[in-house]
Amino acid sequence: MSHQGVVAACSDAATMIDRSVRLARRNVDTLFASILLPLLMMALFVYVFGGAINTGTEYVNYVVPGILLLTTGYGAASTAMVVADDMNSGMIDRLRSLPIHSFAVLTGHVVASVARNAASTAIVIVASLAMGFRPGGGVVDWLAAAGLLLLYVVALSWLAAGLGVIAKSVESASTLSFFMLFLPYLSSAFVPPESMPSWLQPVSEHQPVTPVIETIRSLLIGTPMGNSGRIALAWCSGLLLFSVVLATSLYRRRNSR
Repeated sequence: MSHQGVVAACSDAATMIDRSVRLARRNVDTLFASILLPLLMMALFVYVFGGAINTGTEYVNYVVPGILLLTTGYGAASTAMVVADDMNSGMIDRLRSLPIHSFAVLTGHVVASVARNAASTAIVIVASLAMGFRPGGGVVDWLAAAGLLLLYVVALSWLAAGLGVIAKSVESASTLSFFMLFLPYLSSAFVPPESMPSWLQPVSEHQPVTPVIETIRSLLIGTPMGNSGRIALAWCSGLLLFSVVLATSLYRRRNSR
């Protein structure tokens, strides 16, 4: 791509990012739900189930990293629905008549998703501190945890954008993105994998969410990390590459019809 092409692509992306962020600000219901539901889940597990679950540490400290990933799942799932609405409401048809790069449209939705997730994650962290969460990590640990969460959110948002492209309606996009919300429940987010039935333990231990949670847990509260950090980076990087290629390919294919 020429220098002028790069500049045009960046300009298109900036325009679509501005549009998507403004739409996200107006969609108060989605933002409210992506914040409220994780907060309710955290309160439920900390105050109702926490006393009956033995994790070897204060349960609120154990559960907060899992809640952070659950929060990003809710935020990414809403991205699939917003993209599906664009694809099926005629918005994309209008864009076809304009000299705009296809990559810019999805980039706008992904950046808006990251912004929503940043806001909801900050609120969840503040609420967790009020509930008794006492992290021991230093500044470097917090920056590393934030970087890993950012990589995870971007990867998940691109995957959600791809699901939104192929969805025939907003409702079907919500159904397709359900696994993003369900996968953390099968991880080490709420209980240690060794407390699960023997047939379920391998599922919990060898899925992408568990190493990300264990890495963030290690950085924030000092639990042993082992090789979780390398595995988490590999999963997130691989998912990001796969999702970007998938989403852009599906978008171009659907736009060429």
